Amino acid sequence: MIKYVHTNVIARDPQRLVAFYKKALGCKSIGEERDLRGEWLDHMTGIPGAHLVGEHLLLPGYGADHPTFEVFSYDEMEAAGDPRANRCGFGHLAFEVDDVEQTLALMKSEGGGQLGEVVRAEYEDGRRAVFVYATDCEGNVVELQSWQ
Repeated sequence: MIKYVHTNVIARDPQRLVAFYKKALGCKSIGEERDLRGEWLDHMTGIPGAHLVGEHLLLPGYGADHPTFEVFSYDEMEAAGDPRANRCGFGHLAFEVDDVEQTLALMKSEGGGQLGEVVRAEYEDGRRAVFVYATDCEGNVVELQSWQ
């Protein structure tokens, strides 16, 4: 069996980032907070004395059998580079929303930002969409999309 279970982001300020995703993008607490340490975590992460705290959030559009979005923070962390759409590794989280511009404005009001322009695209099969690359309050790239 293979089943997708979660995406994890390491946050400088996990409480602020959790609040951002709840308010700006409709994620919800599900009572799964973590305060983890121990030999098993040291071995798994390769970090001696590893300690992490955080919370699993329910992503919008999912019910009881759901993947989660983990927002965690380690006691000691490595610095991240500037947000870029073309940086190697995981690129972005994507959320389908009713109104890209309205959601982008809400994200900005909560400390997020915008990488590129809001664009409208039409595909060869006639589908149309509105897209933008934004950032959360810690600079992680978030794609907003709305299909018409």
